[in-house]
Amino acid sequence: MEIVADDNKVQLVGEPLAVGDALPHFKLFDEDGNKVKMAELLGKPLVISVVPDLNTPVCSVQTKKFNQQADYHQNVRFVTVSKNTPLEQKNWCAAEGVTNLSVLSDEEESFGYATNLLVPDLDVLARAVYVMDAEGKVVYRQVVPNIGQEPDYLAALDALEQFEK
Repeated sequence: MEIVADDNKVQLVGEPLAVGDALPHFKLFDEDGNKVKMAELLGKPLVISVVPDLNTPVCSVQTKKFNQQADYHQNVRFVTVSKNTPLEQKNWCAAEGVTNLSVLSDEEESFGYATNLLVPDLDVLARAVYVMDAEGKVVYRQVVPNIGQEPDYLAALDALEQFEK
């Protein structure tokens, strides 16, 4: 898949997960450097917000918006994934007051390759939002065509309504 970054077309490592796909196996790291496996994220509906770099304005806004939404969706797990190191993520969360969602590191690119969201030419993840059911099946997907633009938050949040009935 091709996306735009800084007015240049770049390729992802493959075709990202589609609606109906199962979340593949991967590992991420929490703010303390502990391994978090895909299976540990399941058990309730899941929103995965994927950002290229937390230390940039658009990624910061995206993460803070989902952090705010986590208060309104108590039965949903919210996760942000980036390639920032666990220490960078921990420092960013402390500075920005982000406490309602988990921020996980894909510094080893396990998630990026498993979901095909890695942009190898830029060494970042593509900007994306996934909503999964409790078993890890994709019910909503948005891969933002221009990495510098925000996702459609309302569409992602609308996908959560099916779990709140």
